Amino acid sequence: MINIVCTSKPGDGLLCYSYEHCCYLNSIGIKSQVVIITHHNFTIQNYIDAINEKYKTYKNVVFNSFTPSMKDITLIMGRSMLTLSYINKKDYTNDQLLTLHLLFSGKLISVYSENHVKEYPMALRHYNPKEVYDLCDWDVYPNGVGTQYEKMINFEEYKPVKNDVQFEYLFLGTNNVYYKEVDRWIKECPNCFKSHGILTYDEDYNIMDYNNIIAPVHNLLGLFNTYVYTKNYYDPAPRLIQECKWLGKNIEYLRDKNIKDGGPVYMKRPVPTKEMYKENAKVLVDLIKSI
Repeated sequence: MINIVCTSKPGDGLLCYSYEHCCYLNSIGIKSQVVIITHHNFTIQNYIDAINEKYKTYKNVVFNSFTPSMKDITLIMGRSMLTLSYINKKDYTNDQLLTLHLLFSGKLISVYSENHVKEYPMALRHYNPKEVYDLCDWDVYPNGVGTQYEKMINFEEYKPVKNDVQFEYLFLGTNNVYYKEVDRWIKECPNCFKSHGILTYDEDYNIMDYNNIIAPVHNLLGLFNTYVYTKNYYDPAPRLIQECKWLGKNIEYLRDKNIKDGGPVYMKRPVPTKEMYKENAKVLVDLIKSI
């Protein structure tokens, strides 16, 4: 069994990557499941709704309490799945903490990311995995470690998107830093973004006279024409950019173009096809078979 662990919020891209990889591995005969350790601000149903809104299927998902076998392999689609569980361990139940220790103490495949640079080694020492196998997207992380592996979107699993435009511009405000940056841009150019929606969670930092849309959102990708990218620090896997390319939607890239990191890589990459996804996934599949 490949246990793909997700400790993020239900609207996070890493939940999507986790579920998509689970679907693909099962489709080629590698038994896999997503093990979701729920964030304390969200319910199991929030995660179920997030998957059901986006994907054609809902299957092979377990929550919070699970005992892996000695032969199981744990996969995390970003190092933050390990560090978040370590940083936030006080927010988990005893069952969740036990499940995390059981999952992370065995063989671990870890996809490289630069989130929590100091905390990741601390989390590794805390969980003390038996073995760690690193994968890395070297175009995005030139200082990373591991075998080359690109984190692609598996569009084959998406539900059809219905074109039902409700506003012109979509902003992403799913944490306090992102939301403040959106607020700054709207205040600096209110006439530019009269028709807008801000994808966010139900959080205290929301400005309620803006058009906040609370994740998960039904048919999100069909509700707007232009995605406005405003993040002021590096997003290692900006899914919405690739999703907009896939659908032929506009992208306004308002992030400081002088920032030198892997972010612009995703602006240049083509939308992954089924064959591209399969060829890229072969790296992961070969690794699993070798362990």
